[in-house]
Amino acid sequence: MIYERMLAAVRQAIGATIALAVTVGVAVPARALEDGFASLFNGTDLAGWKANENADSWSVQDGAIVCKGPRSHLFYVGVDPAKPEEFKNFHLKAEVLTKPVANSGVFIHTAFQPDGWPAQGYEVQVNNSFPKDPVRTGSLYNVVKSFTPLAKDDTWFTLDVMVNGKAVGVAVDGRVLFEFVEPEGATGMRKLSQGTFALQAHDPGSEVHYRTIRVKRLP
Repeated sequence: MIYERMLAAVRQAIGATIALAVTVGVAVPARALEDGFASLFNGTDLAGWKANENADSWSVQDGAIVCKGPRSHLFYVGVDPAKPEEFKNFHLKAEVLTKPVANSGVFIHTAFQPDGWPAQGYEVQVNNSFPKDPVRTGSLYNVVKSFTPLAKDDTWFTLDVMVNGKAVGVAVDGRVLFEFVEPEGATGMRKLSQGTFALQAHDPGSEVHYRTIRVKRLP
């Protein structure tokens, strides 16, 4: 039942967004169109975000967050870094552009840590052509693996992530890739609970751009 509700919710929400975009045209900023969504990125600077190690791996260029450089993670903290905003059930949307051989990711239900790969939450993979890892964009890292690239390098694509209870749904360019339901009794840090979001700078050879990052809280 949880799975069926999640499947319907993901497809309905994503389908409505696509229909709206077609109706109004792509020239209107997406975050100005969608009722209930709040922008997490102002398009100008990194206000509301906090990098851990290697902060120089992050910059803002042409209205997008750009990650390029040594390993670093950029956490969304909101207006008060001492008390980062947390999200439980949500619909997260972003536009993403990868350069060739880039590797990155979007973490959900995570928490700030000063260094290392985030220990809490799940990572939604962003990887269209990284040669050392065949797990492609939209995969739930080390949980649900897709080996078929659904997006192309040097082209903006949309990434949708929805969490509802124990269910996670991911879509790339409006195509629902999977709906994963976390098994009961999951233990450890790599599980659904609640937390914030983080973007990943994977290595110096990877360059990825993120823009119009927005979220809608769900009941």
